[in-house]
Amino acid sequence: MAKAFASTADTKTQPARLTQLAENVYGYISDYDPNTGFIVGPDSVMVIDCRATPKMAREWIADIRTITDKPITHIFLTHYHAVRVMGRAAFTDAHTVMASRGTLDLIRERGQQDFESEVRRFPRLFDAVEEVPGLTWPNVTFEREMTLWWGDREIRLEHLGRGHSKGDSVVWLPDDRVLFAGDLVEERCALYCGDAYLREWRETLDRVAALNARVVVPGRGSAIIGEENVREAIRLTREFLDDLITLTQEALDKGADLKGAFDHVYAVMTPKYGDWPIYEHCIPFNVSRAYDELRGIQDPIIWTAERDIEMWNALQG
Repeated sequence: MAKAFASTADTKTQPARLTQLAENVYGYISDYDPNTGFIVGPDSVMVIDCRATPKMAREWIADIRTITDKPITHIFLTHYHAVRVMGRAAFTDAHTVMASRGTLDLIRERGQQDFESEVRRFPRLFDAVEEVPGLTWPNVTFEREMTLWWGDREIRLEHLGRGHSKGDSVVWLPDDRVLFAGDLVEERCALYCGDAYLREWRETLDRVAALNARVVVPGRGSAIIGEENVREAIRLTREFLDDLITLTQEALDKGADLKGAFDHVYAVMTPKYGDWPIYEHCIPFNVSRAYDELRGIQDPIIWTAERDIEMWNALQG
């Protein structure tokens, strides 16, 4: 029997919860849907990512209002994926949208295709998608790092290297040692690698580890509290990448085509990671990207709704 495409069969609602991480610093955490967060400053609020649709963003704003009535003036995008950025229209007071230059480049290059693709892959996460007025565009960008001062709090926006995408960036609060990692780090949830730079991701994780965070908000999964737990989450993220790369290379060394590589990787990784959320959704996209990268295709090929289905039918059909 063919498996349901991507996450189309995932219809269980996951209410997000406010989680205080430090004074005036909050995560918005669900079981395994994409996490977001916000920082309350002296006069205003900055949100980290803005959810998938304006409706979903308004639900979050209502929860923010239980903490503060200060205007939400700044938005930071950890990367370009639609599930994290298309709720921008709900933030009517936000005059500044910040992102890395790599993220801006990806929005220009493939933002519309990605949006259409993601909606079809995971419709539950795009509640009232018809309200989305168009792509979300940053109006402030940086190459490697930008520092904001909100009162006496230092906020560092850092592009530590390519990984989950070309433009991945984090929010680092050095005094609190709190890190919003985007999808560079996951907490026992499957990595999505369809737009990744797999070997560079491992190097980027070394830079993440070097920050020595005390608290990490991962892309998915519960907030990670404590240095030992942070190290373990980074280790597991790297191990997932190592397994994907090593097993795909084994298949290539034996002359396997993409289907053969998928079957080999799936057989070995599923007993280890098969109970991680969104594993079945991600693994065909992951092997497809690993197969391309290890054959010398440096930059990820753009995923379209049509390419998604063609790949899925070939590997999971």
